[in-house]
Amino acid sequence: MKLKGILVTGTLSLLALSCLAVAAQDKLAQLREQGFARIAIANEPPFTAVGADGKVTGAAPDVARAVFRKLGVNDIVASISEYGAMIPGLAVGRHDAIAAGLFMTPQRCGAVAYSQPVLCAVEAFAIRKGNTKNIKTYEEIAKDPKAVIGVEGGTTEQKLATAAQIPGERVIIVPDGQSGLKMLQDGRIDAFALPLLSISDLLSKAKDSNLESIAPVQGTPVQCDGVAFRKQDTALRDAFDVELKKMKESGEFAKIVEPYGFSAKAAMSTSREKLCAATQ
Repeated sequence: MKLKGILVTGTLSLLALSCLAVAAQDKLAQLREQGFARIAIANEPPFTAVGADGKVTGAAPDVARAVFRKLGVNDIVASISEYGAMIPGLAVGRHDAIAAGLFMTPQRCGAVAYSQPVLCAVEAFAIRKGNTKNIKTYEEIAKDPKAVIGVEGGTTEQKLATAAQIPGERVIIVPDGQSGLKMLQDGRIDAFALPLLSISDLLSKAKDSNLESIAPVQGTPVQCDGVAFRKQDTALRDAFDVELKKMKESGEFAKIVEPYGFSAKAAMSTSREKLCAATQ
């Protein structure tokens, strides 16, 4: 009877694994049938952007759109989400993927199935001209009891501020880049942190001669994102990776990301495995 019980249990386990595999394979078929993939974005140019006409652009959605089309999924439908809400939204099925400059960290790699790298960037601060508090690093902000930094919630920048032990009352959470820049202009924060290309885009649009940027922020790593999928959708992720690799090798990938200021070479010089194992 004991042996019979073991055999039954083993059979049920194999059936469960088989069902999970079929479900994962069926995800791509489902997306093909509905004709689009739902992605989460942040409306943070040049990573992601939504035009006045509602058209979704930016380097991350453009890459995702191109790869999905090669997989037989004709389009993407994007919804704007705060970074901290993206992974929970993915987990409950609100999104099919995240294409938003969501940088890989070991913690995030444990929660989602990332594609191979897509966009890589260095960290930057937007500051008021003259940098009277001589801010160059997160650690210097932590040491100055009057220095205040602004970050978007759920971002790598928030994690870097926490790791540098900046007290919570001196880390101001903002909903988006425009709000962070406005707080900097109003003197409510001393620095606003985002990847360099995002800071550059904000400053270019603001046309405020009283603001400038510092990059790269000393002591911070070059970071890369990937398109994020649910853990049970690894078959879809793997299919995505196959087409992404072909695009990188053909030069099509570079033609998409480089006009936005990103380096195709940087994304091709590292891997998901390295980034997910990195100490943050």
